[in-house]
Amino acid sequence: MAKKQAKRDAKRDFYGPALGETRSLMLEEAGGVEGLDQEIALLRLKLRDLIRDCPDKIELHLRTANAIAGMVKISYSISREQKKSLREAITKVLTELAIPLGVKALIQ
Repeated sequence: MAKKQAKRDAKRDFYGPALGETRSLMLEEAGGVEGLDQEIALLRLKLRDLIRDCPDKIELHLRTANAIAGMVKISYSISREQKKSLREAITKVLTELAIPLGVKALIQ
């Protein structure tokens, strides 16, 4: 258990020495964020600002939009293990609830 904690601390402290105390604390806080929703939202705001402030920089707009599209795609993709778990959960619901109750009972 202590070995896992030490490994986590080492990962957390990798960038810390180069960042300073304030930025290091911000990095630790950011490490607790899961998913990409905030990053996607931030990039959308940046794209809006770019379009407003630099309307002629079409290439930059496109690169930003492509980055957003890539992040959205990643946020909606699921792993094979997640697909397997989902399939098993659906099968369980069907075999334990839908079939014994009759599928029509769920449709009504």
